[in-house]
Amino acid sequence: MLEQRVAVDLITEKRLGLDGERCLGAYVLNRGSGEVDTYGARFTVLASGGAAKVYLYTSNPDGACGDGIAMAWRSGCRVANLEFNQFHPTCLYHPQAKSFLITEALRGEGAHLKLPNGERFMQRFDPRAELAPRDIVARAIDHEMKRLGVDCVYLDISHKPEAFIKSHFPTVYERCLAFNIDITKGPIPVVPAAHYTCGGVMVDQHGRTDVPGLYAIGETSFTGLHGANRMASNSLLECFVYARSAAADILEQLPQIPVPAALPRWDASQVTDSDEDVIIAHNWDELRRFMWDYVGIVRTNKRLQRAQHRVRLLLDEIDEFYSNYKVSRDLIELRNLAQVAELMIRSAMERKESRGLHYTLDYPQMLPEARDTILVPSTYGG
Repeated sequence: MLEQRVAVDLITEKRLGLDGERCLGAYVLNRGSGEVDTYGARFTVLASGGAAKVYLYTSNPDGACGDGIAMAWRSGCRVANLEFNQFHPTCLYHPQAKSFLITEALRGEGAHLKLPNGERFMQRFDPRAELAPRDIVARAIDHEMKRLGVDCVYLDISHKPEAFIKSHFPTVYERCLAFNIDITKGPIPVVPAAHYTCGGVMVDQHGRTDVPGLYAIGETSFTGLHGANRMASNSLLECFVYARSAAADILEQLPQIPVPAALPRWDASQVTDSDEDVIIAHNWDELRRFMWDYVGIVRTNKRLQRAQHRVRLLLDEIDEFYSNYKVSRDLIELRNLAQVAELMIRSAMERKESRGLHYTLDYPQMLPEARDTILVPSTYGG
């Protein structure tokens, strides 16, 4: 276990100009020394989570930047169903709260979603009102926020007895109180937040990707188990089952695979220290905002075209920056996030229907046959 490390890119035989396509290890940034180290490996496993940080609001930790998906794509792996991004309907809206989720159990116990004027609205979207499925509730909130031009809506359980609220939801009560929000006396400001990436790197039942020696497990991977939405905690079971399967497959092959020969060191001879890190911060903010506005809960052809145009400009700018300056954690994550954003946009543009987590006003109906959206690097020059 090595801490304070950030993977930069995978090392493959193809990247080194050798015959074959096997993964031989990875280049990894040591944040302590600022140097990029070379790690050779007989087998490499990507387990870096999803890419929800591509959106302005997310329930995920800061590291959910799609690193594994982007590195696998650049190494020649197919990806699938990246248009399906699950949004949790109620994340606490507060500048210091970051990614605190307001559990759906509040709605299960009778909490009401309200507009800024105190009016309830969910009954206009679904007869189940606040008890409708996640994607329906998130779309309804998104619709009302856009219609009214407001930054959030409100979740109110203050009509329940104070003792009931404190005993049933102690964590939510304490966390909100830390931000001067007393949920026993008033509503909680909430906003939908990107939660789970249902697509990812295509793998088989052993977690193998298209590149020999490279595996992907967890939210980084696409196993086909989630389809167009994610049901409850399938993700946890998927992690255990596929990790065990991948480990067994690696152990079986281990005796036959030689340790990679000495690999070339990372070449930083042509780059300098950046004096313009503001570019990274600006591009990061721009990317997350247009993904939220154009590739979010409700999509249209026009919004997707605008997003595609912007992400291509960003990728060109990031690529130029990456070629001329020393890598940093922020630059690596921005590069990966922009790449995954482009893949999400492409995937969304290819799906001419509304299904599961992909909802578009231009194709509101669902097609009779369910098909995966598969992107192939060689087809797109990836």
